[in-house]
Amino acid sequence: MKQIYDGGCHCGRVRFRVTADLSRVTECNCSICAKKGFLHLIVPPEAFELLSGKEALTTYWFNTGTAQHTFCAICGIHPFYVPRSDPDKIDVNVRCLDRVDVSRLKIGHFDGQNWEAAITQRVPWRS
Repeated sequence: MKQIYDGGCHCGRVRFRVTADLSRVTECNCSICAKKGFLHLIVPPEAFELLSGKEALTTYWFNTGTAQHTFCAICGIHPFYVPRSDPDKIDVNVRCLDRVDVSRLKIGHFDGQNWEAAITQRVPWRS
């Protein structure tokens, strides 16, 4: 069931709101997601609202340059980004949502270490 969640970075400068269903959370084992500990929740742009902190955001690109890895330039936390798999959507880091106990979530897995092969298979967050 879709609910409204607020979230943000560690220092609090970046705050956002998302309307989503947490039954579609995915963990990826690619190099950047594993190092960041990112838990993915991909939503359409209309389900995401940046409340504050746009001026504190910076972006990191690598590999194909499609993904826009957004993070807070003050505290370094990655609360959301534009994913390579769905560049027309927003990928929210569930670990950055307020009052969400990730240990209670059913988390799907995506083999990002083998991205090209894995993306051709059914991806858990895609319809």
